[in-house]
Amino acid sequence: MDTLEITESNQTAYAETDFLPLNGTDYIELYVANALQSAHYFQTAFGFQPLAHAGLETGWRDRESYVVVQGKIRLVLTSPLHGGTDIGQHIDQHGDGVRVVALWVDDATKAYEETTQRGAKPFMPPTREEDADGFVVRSGIHTYGDTVHIFVERSRYHGVFLPGYKRWEPEHRPQEVGLKHVDHMVGNVGWNEMNTWVNFYASVMGLRQLISFDDKDISTDYTALMSKVMSNGNGRIKFPINEPAEGKKKSQVEEYLDFYGGPGIQHIAVETDDIVKTVTELKSRNVEFLKVPDAYYDDLLDRVGQIDEEMAALRSLGILVDRDDEGYLLQIFTKPIGPRPTLFFEIIQRKGAKSFGKGNFKALFEAIEHEQELRGTL
Repeated sequence: MDTLEITESNQTAYAETDFLPLNGTDYIELYVANALQSAHYFQTAFGFQPLAHAGLETGWRDRESYVVVQGKIRLVLTSPLHGGTDIGQHIDQHGDGVRVVALWVDDATKAYEETTQRGAKPFMPPTREEDADGFVVRSGIHTYGDTVHIFVERSRYHGVFLPGYKRWEPEHRPQEVGLKHVDHMVGNVGWNEMNTWVNFYASVMGLRQLISFDDKDISTDYTALMSKVMSNGNGRIKFPINEPAEGKKKSQVEEYLDFYGGPGIQHIAVETDDIVKTVTELKSRNVEFLKVPDAYYDDLLDRVGQIDEEMAALRSLGILVDRDDEGYLLQIFTKPIGPRPTLFFEIIQRKGAKSFGKGNFKALFEAIEHEQELRGTL
């Protein structure tokens, strides 16, 4: 396993030469069959708050979008208003899924120029969008599959979200569940494509390899995969990239590729400061999680050492724990949130740990394989 330690000192040194400074995740846009119903789901199940809306009432004729927010996480849920659209074709091929991972930058024009001159395929040239609340500049590039990155420059905009949107204020406002920000987003790519996209993120976007896992690290008796984690200089953007590896049966990455119809975002990891409280609330709202075998907890403290949380609560909720040299983390994974076994969410709480739960891979993958077996896709 190869690692690159990202410390405060080398973050500072890297920032001085970083040609693509990224301030964080601006928003994640999903193309979905029914934006209003999806917004209702994320409000009711995950505690997102209504923020903005755009559609016929705001002058759009081709699509409708609802924006929901929790902490620093913004989800944009977009549906077409007519047949035969690019949005509709995306949904037909992939089902509900992530189309845009938008990145907050200081200069969207420079971000576009730096990435396209390094070989990125253009998606959206620098475009100024304005209304009475100011203006934003957005630009974009293609990445794996049909996923795109949009660079968002918004320092001179003071509106609710973006020009073209109005504030959305429905009466339905379930309480938040404690989600704070996006920790990382995992992409699944095809056979032997991982290094291609690792090189893309390194050479085109200036990300560095934080950690890598091979099929000895991530495997069970039946399935395996390979993964490398790319991170930007300040550590706010982390993109693990997975590819399948040879196993006795179909891996979760192969299943994803089959049902998604190609590469795409597999899961979105969101951080909380109190995972026990957050997961307890999510379960009360019928969010379903993968469940590892109860035996996982029998020797947990021997493996990870002393932790602050009560073992009974972790066992009851199915929360996993792993430790690295800097601390420990707690994590749990939802089942897929749609009919296709594709997109899901990870809830994570970091207590110093900078890693991704390597010690949990075997238990997690066996839980996933159990679900695959129930679906008849293993």
